Amino acid sequence: MALEIESADVIRLILQYFKENNLPRTFATLQEETGITLNTVDSIESFTSDINNGHWDTVLLAIQSLKLPDNKLIDLYEHIVLELIELRELSAARSLLRQTDPMIMLKQMQPDRYIHLETLLARSYFDPREAYPEGSSKERRRAAIAQALAGEVSVVPPARLLALLGQALKWQQHQGQLPPGTSIDVFRGKAAVKDEEEERYPTHISRTIKFGSKSHPECCKFSPDGQYLVTGTLDGFIEVWNFTTGKIRKDLKYQANDQFMLMDDAVSCMNFSRDSEMLATGAQDGKIKVWKVQTGQTLRRFEKAHTAGITCITFSRDGSQLLSASFDQTIRIHGLKSGKTLKEFRGHTSFVNEAQFTADGHHLISASSDGSVKIWSVKTTECLNTFKPALGSSASEITVNSIHLMPRNTEQFVVCNRTNTVSVMNMQGQIVKSFSSGKRQGGDFVCCTLSPRGEWIYCVGEDHVLYCFSVSTGKLERTLTVHEKEVIGISHHPHQNLTATFSEDGTLKLWRP
Repeated sequence: MALEIESADVIRLILQYFKENNLPRTFATLQEETGITLNTVDSIESFTSDINNGHWDTVLLAIQSLKLPDNKLIDLYEHIVLELIELRELSAARSLLRQTDPMIMLKQMQPDRYIHLETLLARSYFDPREAYPEGSSKERRRAAIAQALAGEVSVVPPARLLALLGQALKWQQHQGQLPPGTSIDVFRGKAAVKDEEEERYPTHISRTIKFGSKSHPECCKFSPDGQYLVTGTLDGFIEVWNFTTGKIRKDLKYQANDQFMLMDDAVSCMNFSRDSEMLATGAQDGKIKVWKVQTGQTLRRFEKAHTAGITCITFSRDGSQLLSASFDQTIRIHGLKSGKTLKEFRGHTSFVNEAQFTADGHHLISASSDGSVKIWSVKTTECLNTFKPALGSSASEITVNSIHLMPRNTEQFVVCNRTNTVSVMNMQGQIVKSFSSGKRQGGDFVCCTLSPRGEWIYCVGEDHVLYCFSVSTGKLERTLTVHEKEVIGISHHPHQNLTATFSEDGTLKLWRP
């Protein structure tokens, strides 16, 4: 069931917060500007009891922050004037009669009724029969006013805004979006990242997500804020998961209604904008879509982004452009605002498997099945350098699967190609470090990812084994068989020791130390 939150209710929550925190001017301004009133009292019983017992100082204080109909306010003030006359509190009665808005309104709208009060005030005695005609009495008038005003006010528990925020945080914790012990930046809606935990390699499965045999994931990504895990499958579905429970995220309204982001063909790649608000997905038919994750809405379609399947997609730093690579041997930059292709980079002679912006955004690095890594100028689209990372006689045609910029050293990047060795290269094409699986056969790498600070390089081989290399020691520290069939990809959480692997066996597995 979808929950709709009325904007007026949000204003009322804020009004209550202002009232409870003694901010009367801010309260009055918001009430006046929005036309929305709080109209709450701590207790209806106390409010009506004060009226029935003639505690007018308390009643007048209580109604200051209430928005009441004119006729009911006039009845109340008229009655208070009568009681003050009866008590011979004549100066107070005179002030109330001549200087308050409801009584000034009465004088304009019903002059006879107003003159009657002035007459009673001028007399040297008080006659209840003149004040309360037609069988009425002071007590009956009090009861009638109490009943009328009770219908205009309501009671809400104190501190509703803080209570609701507290409940929301508890729910997020329950959903696994806030690991226990994390503090939260309520304003930004993000979990404050804890003191950096030591990066450690995975050793055991924490969750397995099972997909149908014809709908295995082709790609998967964690959002930069660490809240979402999203998969794109062979049958075109894009699903957002709770990676703690391994279940579909039902707090997203569209998924709770069994509606999902969807491509016309297999989803071949995906990536988030830096603020985690947008998701771009590329498909096997060369199309790209950009989504708003919170609502599942399509923000932009690129129907002819490429003439063949898209292998990789990434947002520019400011989120205004998309960089994509394809089996059509090209790399392209698309404008999110215009919906058009802005630039094309040609030069690879086979599939382009990956393209990334460098940290400064002025260059691109690309990896291709033609065995090369190329550096390009974003401004001119020309190729500035070509490197062949693989060594040996057949090096020219060894597929480069992926490239990964080193998080703590923007001048270096990791190159994973279809050999048993993964390398760290610099922008001049020199190999700084190499790591090998040590396997002569069946140990060629198919995919790779880095830990968030780049202390570990995780590669998966054709043998379905995960190889964990420590960058500092240069050693293979751990191996782990992760799937039964060919592994398609691997992804790492942005600030937890959590790795996702997915395979043709129809599963996505989440691994922890």
